[in-house]
Amino acid sequence: MFTGIVEELGEVVAVERRGDSARFRLRGPLVTEDAGHGDSIAVNGVCLTVVTTADGEFTADVMAETLDRSSLGALDAGSRVNLERPMQLGGRLGGHLVQGHVDGTGTITERIPGEHWETVRVSLPAGLARYVVDKGSITVDGVSLTVVEAGDDWFTVSLIPTTLQLTTLGIKKVGDPVNLEVDVLAKYTERLLGHVAVTERLLGDRAGSGERA
Repeated sequence: MFTGIVEELGEVVAVERRGDSARFRLRGPLVTEDAGHGDSIAVNGVCLTVVTTADGEFTADVMAETLDRSSLGALDAGSRVNLERPMQLGGRLGGHLVQGHVDGTGTITERIPGEHWETVRVSLPAGLARYVVDKGSITVDGVSLTVVEAGDDWFTVSLIPTTLQLTTLGIKKVGDPVNLEVDVLAKYTERLLGHVAVTERLLGDRAGSGERA
């Protein structure tokens, strides 16, 4: 579990393509300080499992499912990435609950500079808009952000100077893809309400037919 508070702006050192999968080697001296084989590190919001660590770098294998559902497949040597270690139970929750399980990718469609911040508009893939609400939380490339406005197929966020300076969102351009993870609580709520509706319908059908529960 993560918080969406990026700890380090890392870099892809090398990408070894392996058919429908790939092995990434990434530089991140801070996030590898206490990381070892089997630990998790979020890379642009994608939870990856550490294979090896050495000299401030780590490797991770990325399977076809992850490459298909996220923008990691577009990364190459020299790409900058947002890195975050998992949260520790008992610590402060600076952002919101983030699983590192990408729900889809969006595209930056507009950047509007402000005096001390920047408003960014991002497209929403079909099926995700219902989980995004004004003033709700969303993770963009692993960064926990507050939604300013939510449309049918887009949303906007405001980026403060710290976010612009310390994450890849400061260097992303219009047309660039970004990984999106919506609030998991919204997805659980939808699922639970769906089960409640089904149960109520079944009970109503039984009552109408004279059956006893």
